[in-house]
Amino acid sequence: MKDIQRPGKKNMMGLLAAAVLIGGCSHESSTVRQPPVPIVSAEAAAKTIPFEIVSIGSGEAYKTVSIRSQVGGVLSRVYFKEGEHVKTGDRLFLIDPAPFEAALRAAEAKRDRDLATLKYTEESVRRYDELAKKDYITAQEYSNLRTGLETIRATVQSDEADVESARLNLDYCSVESPLNGRMGTLLIDEGNVVRASGDNPMVVIHQIKPMFVRFAVPEQHLPDILKYSATESLEVRAFAPGESPDDRRGSLTFIDNAVDASTGTILLKAEFPNEDLTLWPGEFVNVVLVLKQLENVVVVPAQAVGTGQMGDYVFVVSQDNTVDLRPVTVSYRRDNDAVIENGVQAGERVVVDGQLRLRPGSAVVEKPADTGTKANSS
Repeated sequence: MKDIQRPGKKNMMGLLAAAVLIGGCSHESSTVRQPPVPIVSAEAAAKTIPFEIVSIGSGEAYKTVSIRSQVGGVLSRVYFKEGEHVKTGDRLFLIDPAPFEAALRAAEAKRDRDLATLKYTEESVRRYDELAKKDYITAQEYSNLRTGLETIRATVQSDEADVESARLNLDYCSVESPLNGRMGTLLIDEGNVVRASGDNPMVVIHQIKPMFVRFAVPEQHLPDILKYSATESLEVRAFAPGESPDDRRGSLTFIDNAVDASTGTILLKAEFPNEDLTLWPGEFVNVVLVLKQLENVVVVPAQAVGTGQMGDYVFVVSQDNTVDLRPVTVSYRRDNDAVIENGVQAGERVVVDGQLRLRPGSAVVEKPADTGTKANSS
């Protein structure tokens, strides 16, 4: 059996030195700093921006009138074209007036006959006044004359009412527009018999200048809406997809008296001048209700704000080009902006691109601006 040889002192020193060298290399490699992370940053700015509620709404006519005839007869003429604009007082329809002209003449003739009778009776009573005073006629005879006079007077008053009613019916043969508006589809053609106050309208008119836009917002906004609308008229903007939000401006005019329990929303209406007639009844539009102006608030790009287990945060770039992780409170978001209630001051720079590779204390470097590709010269 061979003896196990122990390493000598010289060999032991060599092994120790090698171990120290290896350990030193390992420590040195662990302390090497990572290269800076390329980022894009933006400056937090103090701005004044509107506090808005966004919703979807639909156009609603300012007034809607269903035209029905007040007299029955043959529709002899239509004076408008479907879809055209009319003004108050413009003639729309004519019902054959011949029967109503005859009825008016008959009522006037009866009135004139009774007027003649009234005149004769009044003269008779005046003559018998003297006779009654001298007792040449009995009191009963005189009383009968007076009664007859009052009766014929009442008859004449009734005749006058009949004449006025006949004249109104003749006037009703001409149907006029009660408002400025746009005509709808003609629902009855010339030659048809029209019923007085029939169930079906002859045409429907919408007044679209001005116009309403109706929309609903979640009930949690109701306290703010009531608060700010109590002191001033709230601005409302309406725009169709592809249009500018600033094209149409109106004002809030109606807040419903109850919350819709099935949807948890409150119905609102805004009035728009609609001078260019671009809003249309039933048209769906995007709606922005401006409650107030948020003045001198700290605003950062919305893409700078991340969300973690502890809430919202941003990476703030320090003077030494390292980043600090800051928890923030976002009070409001609008388009691409986020209003920061606390956590960031105006003038500080926040990371808007490259956050996924960052951790607190990471060194960063700003990405070069994208200048685009130069076009080849021909």
